[in-house]
Amino acid sequence: MPQHQLKQPIGPFALTRTLAWLRLCAIAGQSMAVMVCSWWMHIDIPTLSLLLGIDLLAVFAVFAAWRISQPWPVREWEAVCHIVADTLVLSYLLYFTGGARNPFVTLLLVPIALSAAALSVRAILAVAAAAGAAYFVLLLWFVPLPMNELTANDHGFSLHVAGMGVNFGITALLLGFFINRLATAVRQQQQEVQRVRERALRDEGIMAIATQAAGAAHELNTPLSTMRTLLPELRREHAADATLDEDLALLEGQVERCRTILREMVAFGKTQLSQEFERITLSTFIHGCLKRFQLLRPEAELELRVVPQLDQLVLRTPPGLRHALLNLLNNAVDASALRDSNSVTLEVRRDGEWLDWIVSDRGPGFAPTGVRAALGESGKQSGLGIGLALAEATAERLSGELITRNTENGAEMCLRLPLSTIAEGA
Repeated sequence: MPQHQLKQPIGPFALTRTLAWLRLCAIAGQSMAVMVCSWWMHIDIPTLSLLLGIDLLAVFAVFAAWRISQPWPVREWEAVCHIVADTLVLSYLLYFTGGARNPFVTLLLVPIALSAAALSVRAILAVAAAAGAAYFVLLLWFVPLPMNELTANDHGFSLHVAGMGVNFGITALLLGFFINRLATAVRQQQQEVQRVRERALRDEGIMAIATQAAGAAHELNTPLSTMRTLLPELRREHAADATLDEDLALLEGQVERCRTILREMVAFGKTQLSQEFERITLSTFIHGCLKRFQLLRPEAELELRVVPQLDQLVLRTPPGLRHALLNLLNNAVDASALRDSNSVTLEVRRDGEWLDWIVSDRGPGFAPTGVRAALGESGKQSGLGIGLALAEATAERLSGELITRNTENGAEMCLRLPLSTIAEGA
């Protein structure tokens, strides 16, 4: 089914799809009614004419099923045309079975009720006008139902009452089921709109942070260059002071580290703009991340679990994946520290067409009010509070997801990414 159609849970396409299912029910019900009246009740109805109308509806049902499978969108006027076609066929069948005197004439109201939940006011008026015109015609022109031994005594009134009862059940079932489906689609659309709004607010915050970071990186380059020039001179001037020389050497190393981070930020930005993927084996990528992580958090005790068969898997690592993984590891170390532990675990495993990056900590876990709602709030009291938000944004950009849950010993964060996105030749 076309993906752009699925993103419209309510509207002309949803109504057309509902009508397709309703049309199949109508074909089955009308065929059964004709057979019961003609063969069991022995009512002399024009069976061939009625079956011809049902066959026409079946042909239109095949066309409608083909139409909704096509990639182009369903317009409102097209949905109205589908309703008018169904109304014409129903009117044709009612014409040969008593017209407006047939208790099933109230089925003309069902399309109006369904269209009211999915179409504009103008389209609803068009549908109502078609149904009203059909009812008016059936009041004036119709073929009366013939009488038989079962209905001759009360002039067909008992048959009419029985038909009203069956019609009531059918109408209640159809309206209850299909309108409930449309209402559920409306609620799903509202929830999706809310999720999109939350993502937009999050992405706006991330963009603001990125803009500030770019400005800060540009401004920091000048003082870092100054310190990089002065520190060697200070070391030469105070070469006799061993303690001061060690401190200056440490400062010089930290300045170089800051310059390296700034260069990586610039390189990451260029890579992000060019959307170029780095092709590297899984083993090399993981050990590169762990080497960087050990420089950032030397106190961490990291346990790595990787299935040997995945070591030579070639990744097309997109920009941001390395930073997302480092953010998860950094958050895990901070969470474990809340329970006087430095232990974290990184497990990489394949689950069908997905590659899972699972980071576990030994912290207090997520708030009991809702693990998913508390994303980014795993009990940490320090940090900027954006690590998990950045990781989640990266997962969504790569068509994946970030799953968080509590475990017996702490919390677990699973960065779940499709192999078709990040693996070479998958």
